Amino acid sequence: MTLRIEDGETITALDRREVVILGARPELTVTWTRYAGGEPGPGPHLHREHTDAFYVLEGELTFAVGPGAERVTVGPGAFVAVPPNTVHTFANDSGAEAAWLNFHAPDNGFAAYLRTGAAWDSFDAPADGGRPAGDVTVSGPGERERVVPGLRIVEWEEEPGAAPEHAGARWTFSHPRGVLEIRAPD
Repeated sequence: MTLRIEDGETITALDRREVVILGARPELTVTWTRYAGGEPGPGPHLHREHTDAFYVLEGELTFAVGPGAERVTVGPGAFVAVPPNTVHTFANDSGAEAAWLNFHAPDNGFAAYLRTGAAWDSFDAPADGGRPAGDVTVSGPGERERVVPGLRIVEWEEEPGAAPEHAGARWTFSHPRGVLEIRAPD
């Protein structure tokens, strides 16, 4: 199935930020998000039972991860995967707009939280600071396949909208640099 922003479920549609659920299943939820320049994200938090991952489509995102809130700034084509029990936050610290895909694998209540504010797998930073920043996966645009617990992403350089349905793919997403195959590993 091909994921398209225009077919998604709009959660937030403001001048400075938008959030759209592109696909939601128990094993994986995918959202598209846009922040205006300077837009802050959530406070430092962690997830105990799922991976929170990001694929930057345009602009830059700055993450603060681990007990020391180590800062990492990434741009288009970068992938950041935060494993369970790792404190993290993110923001668009730049002066330009940023857009990205966000993956929660497994969902663990994320889609319900977006829709209704229901409780889910998100907690304040613990006193010990959680897992070290080095446990966070950060990869650049040159890497074509990213596999982390609960999530597999493969990127092809093709014309936007020209991606065939790939056997075994949960979803595909076309963007200006190519096509992503997104799935929860079997």
